[in-house]
Amino acid sequence: MNMRSEVNNAKPEMCIKNKDYLYRLIISQLFYDGHSTIATNLAVLVNVDPPCPPSDRLMSVVTKGLQHETDRQKESEQALNLNPIQQMLIGPGIDLEFETNVSCTAPEPSLYETVYVTSHKGPCRAGAFSPDGQLIATGSSDASIKILDVERMLAKAHDIGNTDNQEGQGHPVIRTLYDHLEEVTCLEFHPNKPILASGSRDCHVKLFDYSKTSVKKAFKTINDVEPITCISFHPVGDFLVMGTNSPIIRLYDINTVQCYVCSLPSHQHTGPVTSIKYEPSARYFVSSSRDGSIKLWDAVSNKCVNTLDKAHDGSQVCSVTFSRNGKYILSSGKDSLVKLWELSTSRCLIAYTGAGTTGKQEHRTQALFNHTEEYVMFPDEATTSLCAWNARNASRQQLLSLGHNGAIRSIVHSPNSAAFLTCSDDYRARFWYRKHLIGA
Repeated sequence: MNMRSEVNNAKPEMCIKNKDYLYRLIISQLFYDGHSTIATNLAVLVNVDPPCPPSDRLMSVVTKGLQHETDRQKESEQALNLNPIQQMLIGPGIDLEFETNVSCTAPEPSLYETVYVTSHKGPCRAGAFSPDGQLIATGSSDASIKILDVERMLAKAHDIGNTDNQEGQGHPVIRTLYDHLEEVTCLEFHPNKPILASGSRDCHVKLFDYSKTSVKKAFKTINDVEPITCISFHPVGDFLVMGTNSPIIRLYDINTVQCYVCSLPSHQHTGPVTSIKYEPSARYFVSSSRDGSIKLWDAVSNKCVNTLDKAHDGSQVCSVTFSRNGKYILSSGKDSLVKLWELSTSRCLIAYTGAGTTGKQEHRTQALFNHTEEYVMFPDEATTSLCAWNARNASRQQLLSLGHNGAIRSIVHSPNSAAFLTCSDDYRARFWYRKHLIGA
């Protein structure tokens, strides 16, 4: 079953015939170009019948197709609804349907450096960027939350050693929030309002209005019966989907605080939910679990439309996120592998390998794209360094030492600039920025 059946409306038997025809074209082209040994081996492998004659037809079809591909790519990019400034800053993102040879324009992650460090009184377990990339939030097992201003952190780039205990004019920490009783496990900014949502082991989700300078407490609380593990706002902002230590996915109307769950128990996970994320166009959301599966959900009916069992060969799946165009899911597991899944075929297209060479990781962390989706990033637990790959061809990039003295429990990238945030068990959160943009 396809993860998105409507993507390919052709009948299965037609898809098979088209694939067989494609193989015949390839074999004929190989014969035509003089690669008879390769052509013969492929013909045996795919069991072609009748035999294929030499032909240059594939070259002709490809040449004509490439003439029209630019128009199709423009239509695909227009569907993302990016304004001209966004197009310039982040581009269209990853799309393997059109790209084969694309050079990266964004800086390699190894070129980033720490420009600000903020400390909590306990392990730092959660981080988030605001949709405009102007604010970050950090959450800790000390139950506190900090909101920091990105421009102010950059202005203090040369004062990394400074403490950040005091809020004040010009200080990067603009809000400190205290309304949870236990560890803050997840944070998410509202897509279009000055609201920060936080989930906690105290079984509550809190909504804070950070436009008020004196805010310390939430203006609304969603009460659950299980510790909260992950949250994601609907792109419009009226709903919040939530994962907990229970296998059951919750969907909350944040205005009425009404809770909805799928009416079919068989659709749910069989273990605690570890990650959850809406697709940017809000057609779907995706979830992962300690049960080793990834599930795709219809965001309207709240029903599971596909399950990838043993997505990481039986290991816990730690994180899932969509590409901006909604065609792909990026996942990470406790096997230290990162995988790129194509929704239309339910296939793993790319496995990003080489992290976790000393064995399986102990703690959950996240795999993520950079802001242009040209790189995939993943923190290696044993070495506390950042592994990075070219997102399209999985070539390993240079490692970046993250400078933490504990495991990286949360990593998030800016949606529109070369910046990311790491949160660690060493009580600290580090804000990273591209080196050559920092003033001398």
